Amino acid sequence: MGQVKFNYADKKLSLPNKTSIKTFIPSIFSQENISLKTINYIFCSDDYLVEINKTHLQHDYYTDIITFSLNDSGTPVIGEIYISIDRVKENSIQLKTPLLNEILRVLFHGCLHLCGYKDKTKKEEELMRQKEDFYINQFLSL
Repeated sequence: MGQVKFNYADKKLSLPNKTSIKTFIPSIFSQENISLKTINYIFCSDDYLVEINKTHLQHDYYTDIITFSLNDSGTPVIGEIYISIDRVKENSIQLKTPLLNEILRVLFHGCLHLCGYKDKTKKEEELMRQKEDFYINQFLSL
């Protein structure tokens, strides 16, 4: 089983069921037939993440998540996933979704990117949403 770490850059997040979530995440990779070595989640502010977005992706806008794959192709996944707590909270309000569900969505969204899923086209985005919903429901039914 892979290792999952939660880190905090410039903002803290009170996360219920943190241990259960960290235990569940490797099962996503297992179900997707992807070998996981390590994922480092870094929770941060909008300002922190927009700087990463500008520096590494040349995008000058806010986002809720940025995922970096750090492993070579064909080797176990090593990833860094940056999550803006500000954006997740805002999305939760705008979408009228419980905060925990929105947190799970972005946590699992990053995993799915590391498993090879994309979300650039409408079709890719639909599949990504279906997978997110599947894993959220699976986690919540534990």
